[in-house]
Amino acid sequence: MSSYPEESVKSADGTVIAFDRRGEGPAVVLVQGAFAERRQPMMAAIASALARWFTVFNYDRRGRGGSGDTPPYAVEREIEDLAAVVEAAGGSAMVFGGSSGAALALEAAAVNPAISKLAVWEPPYHVDESAPALSPGFTAELGALVAAGRRAEVVERFMAAAGVPPEAVAMMRAQPTWEQAEAVAHTLVYEAAVLRAGEELPAARLAAIGQPTLVLNGADSPAWMAKAGVAVAAAVPGAVLRVLEDQAHNVAPKALAPELLEFFVAG
Repeated sequence: MSSYPEESVKSADGTVIAFDRRGEGPAVVLVQGAFAERRQPMMAAIASALARWFTVFNYDRRGRGGSGDTPPYAVEREIEDLAAVVEAAGGSAMVFGGSSGAALALEAAAVNPAISKLAVWEPPYHVDESAPALSPGFTAELGALVAAGRRAEVVERFMAAAGVPPEAVAMMRAQPTWEQAEAVAHTLVYEAAVLRAGEELPAARLAAIGQPTLVLNGADSPAWMAKAGVAVAAAVPGAVLRVLEDQAHNVAPKALAPELLEFFVAG
């Protein structure tokens, strides 16, 4: 558990968004991906690594951790959540987003000039036939399963969409962490909506991003994720793409932090 006190801010729709802050210096906001919350080891480790140089705001996305959740869900509400945290950080901040959190950060940067710089780790868009197949109605299908109380199926389908082999999913079901995954199954509908699952890459949206942007990929990640990184970097004007050797999608914070430090202090 984090030793940092929990703070909170209200989003535009009144939803309470919990965060903690650590360090001193320019503001950096962290946006987690699926299944994650701010107090989990990876997010906490990234926050701690950056706190030597920045004031790091590590928040729980709606529906998880200490944050609230006000229906009905829309991606616009999550963009407002991030804007509220940026405002709490002083009205301007650099942002890092990982995995599906990277997609949310990209969506937000396209409409929020208060985000001054953007770094993203492997936004898992499906950009060609090499990615796991998804139907155009994938998000709605997950939502129907949540409404029916079939949370395990939601987790299984989302993991399959992320390219996790069935045998690996079966092994995960036998672990104590599976219960935690089912507990946040409803937020996987949010992730699918943010990623526009089953749709084409939102190239026009990405082309509206004017902030300096760094796209990071792992050399050991699946080929379809590498293609997604290339496509995102090509769609965002002036974006820089870097590939980290010996890293896969579950990136090591100690490998990620130096890249973020170099990018955030440059210029």
